[in-house]
Amino acid sequence: MSDHEDKHEESLLEKISEKVKGHDLSSSSSDSDDDKPSESSMKADIFLWRNKKISAGALGVATVIWVLFELLEYHLLTLVCHLLILALALLFLWSNAATFIHKSPPRIPEVQIPKDPVLEFAQALRFEINRGFAVLRDIASGRDLKKFLSVIAGLWVLSIVGNWCNFLTLFYIVFVLLHTLPVLYEKYEDKVDQLTEKAWHEIKKQYAVFDAKVLSKIPKRPLKEKEKEKKKD
Repeated sequence: MSDHEDKHEESLLEKISEKVKGHDLSSSSSDSDDDKPSESSMKADIFLWRNKKISAGALGVATVIWVLFELLEYHLLTLVCHLLILALALLFLWSNAATFIHKSPPRIPEVQIPKDPVLEFAQALRFEINRGFAVLRDIASGRDLKKFLSVIAGLWVLSIVGNWCNFLTLFYIVFVLLHTLPVLYEKYEDKVDQLTEKAWHEIKKQYAVFDAKVLSKIPKRPLKEKEKEKKKD
């Protein structure tokens, strides 16, 4: 194993560790936002259960949604209508019964959707979608065969998993894993790093064999064509 590969492996493990621990800060932040926690650190706090109320609340809400729509086979429109019927009936009866039992009627708060969080969510969603389109375009351009094969393999595995369960169950499984794996990694970091290092060595060995038997035999495009495409981009 060469020194370059060892350095690359160490840097990869360091990046994974830094991402899980949430020590990465946003590169573009103004002076007024220096005291505010970054978005990545807030996500890390939730996934690492440093704020147990928010973490438990998010996991509880996801579990309730999964139970209602998957186990009880509720439909979204039916659930919303039943909840509104129950809430409106209770408030209506309480408001009319208050005059007979000489108690004050319920104070119904005025609910409004704030503008800023909606715009921030839409902007973040737009950014992620555009980044996904850029990645797909880069893969489809034929410049990186390794990335192309990795994405094809990932999509193939995802299609197999999709045959086993529906989208809601898959989303719930991923959500639960995001709330458990980072905590387990933080607790058993040394053991996980050792297993990751062994797995990475094995993956590199298998990729070297695949490269020698398959990838090296695929004809590559001349450098002039690649330079022309880069100029066009």
